[in-house]
Amino acid sequence: MNRQFLSADEVTRILEGRLGRLHARQRMGIEGEHEAQVFGQGLTFFHLENLPGSAGAIEALLKLSGLYGRGRENAARVELRENRVASARIPKAFDGFRLLHLSDLHADISPEAMTSARALVATLDYDLCVLTGDYRGQTHGPYLPTLEAMADLIEALRGEVFGVLGNHDSIRMTPDLERMGVRMLLNEHVAISRGDEEIFVIGVDDAHFFRVDNLEKAADGVSEEAFSILLSHTPEIYRQAAHAGFDLMLSGHTHGGQICLPGGFPVTLEAHLPRRMGRGAWVYGDMAGYTSAGCGSSVVPVRFNCPPEITLHKLVRLG
Repeated sequence: MNRQFLSADEVTRILEGRLGRLHARQRMGIEGEHEAQVFGQGLTFFHLENLPGSAGAIEALLKLSGLYGRGRENAARVELRENRVASARIPKAFDGFRLLHLSDLHADISPEAMTSARALVATLDYDLCVLTGDYRGQTHGPYLPTLEAMADLIEALRGEVFGVLGNHDSIRMTPDLERMGVRMLLNEHVAISRGDEEIFVIGVDDAHFFRVDNLEKAADGVSEEAFSILLSHTPEIYRQAAHAGFDLMLSGHTHGGQICLPGGFPVTLEAHLPRRMGRGAWVYGDMAGYTSAGCGSSVVPVRFNCPPEITLHKLVRLG
């Protein structure tokens, strides 16, 4: 894998060619203005991850309580979750199709989790891999350490890999991620074929913070009869997605709470959605959904009562 990353000018040129000059400049401008904003902007009013000193304060409190070491150990033990998606709309050729789902890697601040995840994915058998955003630890600043950490993990993945951006990610990371082998879906879709049957994977740009998602554009040209899988970093657009007719929505963002009370009850989800949708499988209307608890950790690399995960989804045709 090429570890020579693109210059800023090269990134701009590629994004302008990919998105169009106007769209690329608008997208990069929105990001530049808001990426470090603490209050306002996005679907939630307060953004803890952007508050200066928040990580140090939380870490100091955990160390004072004697829980910091245990939290780091918890965050390093990535678990495999399996999820069954059953539907009569799944084409026969895709009965048993397996999707490996990784989310919220925060690769540059979660090195132990990345090592664990890399070892785990190397043992798995799957047909397609999807990444649902938040590759970077911070929401602003340098992203080359993230790309370095991501390159190590991506080398362990096999076959086609598709991804979307999260609220921690810069769109400027897109060209290098694609050079590594991750096809980024920026309000776009791709058809996956088996014989003469196909399903569609649709991906939207960040809907939580920058609010640059566009479901209509992303799904333009996808037949209503086709089985469709929506990748969105946040599950907060579940209503729009269900009403638009998507069959399955794969997301992350919430970390399942990351720091939870005994029994896995999250102290906070940092998202506007029902608690039942904050982690694991759920259904809304005719749409199935799954919210990953995430592989890495945000703000500080600790977890309590909420193990990090990668997920293997199996499509099962009914009837």
